[in-house]
Amino acid sequence: MDKIIIEGGRRLKGEVDISGSKNAVLPIMAAALLTEEESVVTNVPSLWDVHTMVKLLRSLGAKAILENGCLKVKPGKNLKPLAPYKLVKTMRASVCVLGPLLARLGEAEVSLPGGCAIGPRPIDLHLKGLEALNAEIMIEHGYVKVRAKTKLRGSEIYLGGGYGSSVLATDNVMMAATLAYGKTVIENAACEPEVVDLAKFLRKMGAKIVGEGSPRIEIEGVRKLHGAEHQVIPDRIEAGTFLYAAAITGGDILVRKMEPSHLNAVIDKLHQAGVRVEKFKNSARVRKNGRLKPVDITTLPYPAFPTDLQAQAMALATVTPGISVITEKIYPNRFMHVPELGRMGAKVFLEGPSAIVHGVKKLSGAPVMASDLRASAALVLAGLVAEGATEVQRVYHLDRGYENLEQKLTSLGASIRREKE
Repeated sequence: MDKIIIEGGRRLKGEVDISGSKNAVLPIMAAALLTEEESVVTNVPSLWDVHTMVKLLRSLGAKAILENGCLKVKPGKNLKPLAPYKLVKTMRASVCVLGPLLARLGEAEVSLPGGCAIGPRPIDLHLKGLEALNAEIMIEHGYVKVRAKTKLRGSEIYLGGGYGSSVLATDNVMMAATLAYGKTVIENAACEPEVVDLAKFLRKMGAKIVGEGSPRIEIEGVRKLHGAEHQVIPDRIEAGTFLYAAAITGGDILVRKMEPSHLNAVIDKLHQAGVRVEKFKNSARVRKNGRLKPVDITTLPYPAFPTDLQAQAMALATVTPGISVITEKIYPNRFMHVPELGRMGAKVFLEGPSAIVHGVKKLSGAPVMASDLRASAALVLAGLVAEGATEVQRVYHLDRGYENLEQKLTSLGASIRREKE
């Protein structure tokens, strides 16, 4: 198992390119199953989750080749409806093959993904949406089995629950509806850029979709889809992580190949914190603008502040004078990084879904353990500014969502290396 060692105290400076979006490419890979023909997807990041999805597509009978950021998927005529536990258990996003398999084959059997380190994330909304499209649902032996009663039929579907809708549930229902008979209306649909990117890919395949990016998406089912070519959007969470890396080290970074409009809420909070962010067409320059100031942050669905940047924002708050309050409205248990930040000298107190962060003058390097993907990133950020060496263990979490993170940080002047434990 690998660990990352960081010698803190270096100001980051330079330029860095953002990779393709993990959360966009995974459902797009699943959507390629909706046709027999070959699809080509570019700007695909080389991540653990992406390679797992390639294995899953192959296990379903599709041909899938990933080389140098270009993915070719040809499902052919002999797809299998079964997504096995041994693959689904390693990546929650595997559940997004449910909709495409149901639409193509009239049935699907996918292992239940279960919970994760940041708390349970049930697939109730996925099943609610597919059931509304005329599918029968059974859960047996740890698998969810869906079968079209006759043919999938369009319906009006309200994807309600908690604070906003589920991104993957919206994806699943939208994909299934592309081949359903008649019109489907998804109300309270997720508005994230990753949903918009999937809709663009589906339209290139011949789907009839309008309204993506709003809470109401309309899909008119078609008889058949075809292969398509598509370039995946930049990863807004990776981009946001580098914005925070510049802020926490007092650095000056030009973050390239990103979409600043996808991070308006994040950039606004950085401005409030005393960090200067200049937005350009496909890049942003971020640099500290004097003394850091505390801010209050509440995570909510897009376009509000994303839960996937909550831990990184907390890392900055730990070294910001004053008191910051960070409230987690998406996954209230998503604070497993707090005890590890405490090992580095941070003062963070939990009160229900809120973290009260008292800024300290300095953090000190320490051995810490990553619990999930974004917690890993927060510990790396804290290590960049801490005195002495920080050892981050279980960094396989990072490999799920960040492509070449150590190399990118090294190019900006960080002292960071990976070692075997």
